[in-house]
Amino acid sequence: MEADVTTPADFIDESGPVQEKSCCRRCDSCDGSNQRGKLHCYNWLSDVPGGFADDNMVEVQFKNTRKGFYKNSTDLPLEIGDWVAVEASPGHDIGQVSMTGALVRLQMRKAGVKPDADIKRVFRKARPADMEIFEKAKARENDTMIKSRRIAEDLNLHMKIGDVEYQGDGNKAIFYYIADERVDFRQLIKVLADTFKVRIEMKQIGARQEAGRIGGIGPCGRPLCCSSWMTSFVSVATSAARYQDISLNPQKLAGQCSKLKCCLNFEADMYVESVKRLPPREVRLETADATYFHFKTDIFKREITYSTDKSVPANLVTITAARAFEIMAMNKQGEKPLQLLPDGEKTEKQRGEYADLLGQDSLTRFDKKKKKKKKGGNKQPQQPKEADKHPKEADKQPKEQPPQQPTPQHEQRQQGENPPKNSNQQRRRNKNRNRRQAQDNNESNG
Repeated sequence: MEADVTTPADFIDESGPVQEKSCCRRCDSCDGSNQRGKLHCYNWLSDVPGGFADDNMVEVQFKNTRKGFYKNSTDLPLEIGDWVAVEASPGHDIGQVSMTGALVRLQMRKAGVKPDADIKRVFRKARPADMEIFEKAKARENDTMIKSRRIAEDLNLHMKIGDVEYQGDGNKAIFYYIADERVDFRQLIKVLADTFKVRIEMKQIGARQEAGRIGGIGPCGRPLCCSSWMTSFVSVATSAARYQDISLNPQKLAGQCSKLKCCLNFEADMYVESVKRLPPREVRLETADATYFHFKTDIFKREITYSTDKSVPANLVTITAARAFEIMAMNKQGEKPLQLLPDGEKTEKQRGEYADLLGQDSLTRFDKKKKKKKKGGNKQPQQPKEADKHPKEADKQPKEQPPQQPTPQHEQRQQGENPPKNSNQQRRRNKNRNRRQAQDNNESNG
């Protein structure tokens, strides 16, 4: 739940003030001089000569998304990454410098800070004693959050305390909570003040801010945008999904905060601009044989599919946007082409190199059908023997002489040419021979 920056203890020098420069350590080539990570703004006016970029305003970053603007009234040599002690009410707070120079004025305007607002001061660079107190206060945040949740549950308050942030001097704690309805937490503040012996401040946040403070991994496999780089949250409407032809499935469109995903807004403007360069969906295309209605649009390929029926897909024809504009111009002049496709182009579109993986295949394509095995398998029918074809001729032939003992070479040749017969086949042949001999004997005696 802590910001993805190097801890202040890594920059404590026992002999003097805190060392400069810190790094988010998200890249292997970063040596600490480049500030990368959430809420970082590049000071593109830092190398402008003539002192144009000099200003006494400083932007200081605290835990997660909390930032503040302070006046460097004592002209301290501050740079990005320095830990400073700033004025708070009451006491002081510890933060990290995230921006200096003239760009701080632009950041104040972007954040809505009024010019006549009361600007607090920067006291000094953080000392080792200040950082030690800050580390002890920060170590109490997790236990404080767990205990405060139990207290809120005992008071039957319909709220969820998502995070706790202690001030740098440990005299104040900010409790971030979310609630669907108005909550009367006056009794809760009294109990929390008596339990933790600090000044209590309650701050309500939304579900997106809570997800940004907790963090996590999105369905894309990357860290959540709200916890890694997003600094402001813009409302997301379902119209962003409609512009991109995304199915309005709440389970797929909702993020871990149970709200619509922020990434739906990232490419919505590009889709809106691309659709403006395509034919309107409500326009019908008239041909000599039928009237075609819009069915679907492929924005990337700039192709439109038309159907002869307005409600169901029928006789689908896909043409380019240029061809659609051409037919629209012909219809305005009272002309109707013979077909939607240009002359000489086939109606059936050739199948692409890759298969369609967007659910157009059969749902049962992975089901294996069991084939019934036939009795006997794939055995080929045996050819009838010569003796079976002509049983009487076989009986007239002289009896075979007992075979001589073959030599080893002769035995090998016989095994290679005539393999040994199956005993069942030999038994069957003997039975047939005996049956035929009995029939011949009965005929002779009769």
